[in-house]
Amino acid sequence: MKIVVIGAYGHIGSYLVPKLVRSGNEVIAVSRGRSKPYVEGAEWGRVGQLSLDRVKDPEFNRKIAELGADVVVDLISFSLDDTKGIVEALEGTELSHYLFCSSIWAHGRAETLPVEANAVKAPLDDYGINKYKSELYLQEEFRKRGFPSTVIMPGQISGPGWTIINPQGNTDIGVFQDIADGRAIALPNFGMETLHHVHADDVAQMFFKAIAHRNQALGESFHAVAAESMTLYGYAKAMYRFFGQEPDIEFMPWPQWVEHIDDASLSEHTYYHIARSGQYSIENARTLIGYSPKYGTLETVEQAVRSYIDRGLVSVTPVR
Repeated sequence: MKIVVIGAYGHIGSYLVPKLVRSGNEVIAVSRGRSKPYVEGAEWGRVGQLSLDRVKDPEFNRKIAELGADVVVDLISFSLDDTKGIVEALEGTELSHYLFCSSIWAHGRAETLPVEANAVKAPLDDYGINKYKSELYLQEEFRKRGFPSTVIMPGQISGPGWTIINPQGNTDIGVFQDIADGRAIALPNFGMETLHHVHADDVAQMFFKAIAHRNQALGESFHAVAAESMTLYGYAKAMYRFFGQEPDIEFMPWPQWVEHIDDASLSEHTYYHIARSGQYSIENARTLIGYSPKYGTLETVEQAVRSYIDRGLVSVTPVR
């Protein structure tokens, strides 16, 4: 098959493209520039490369449609206009499958756990709202016109080379340094809110299996997450153990914690992560397309933290 991957050199594409090439597909990697993938490999030498900017090129959608792909994997559609534009351009072509990368942020606060992939959603922020609008549009296009789409919603994407969500629910790498040094960290509330990390390789697996099991995947929505989620408290304790330190964890009511952090950007980031605090079901993905996460949440974050250490972003004092 001819497969076009839009946003091919990002974290998901870096793992997905080699899988597609190894399976004998003709792959065209679309990106704004000549970026390097996060994961190098000989497969990239057999990939067609196309430099296109979705924002700056008014002919972007037409140019994608003219590639005559059997499958289009769209990893970087962030608005309803983007999604409508590519769908309208692809209608009438030989396309057999369009895969849209959404996000668990399309969900709002969880009412029951685990959260089902096809549940009605009430997103909390503009990013989630825009993703959900695209999801609803694709569902309608599938029902009314048979447009062959699948929605995949990654969790907190993690792994080597990625800036991951820390035990406070934001991207402050300094939290890992505090833990490595054995200093105390503060968690909001009782630390019982959850995060649902996923290794980028498992997100790529989800896209790959949805392509391989097209008939079962059409019209469906899937969560691309690890098999289990993790509480902030469990995550923090695991990180102290990872660095060989005794846990030193304080708990603060939300207003006090926000004051303690004293950084509006970080506390807002934390809020939107922990307000939805879901455990996202992968049952329909297991049943319909055989999704089986290779990495657990803890293994995933440990790989990312080792990458921090290797890159000098977190320092570890050798034991004497």
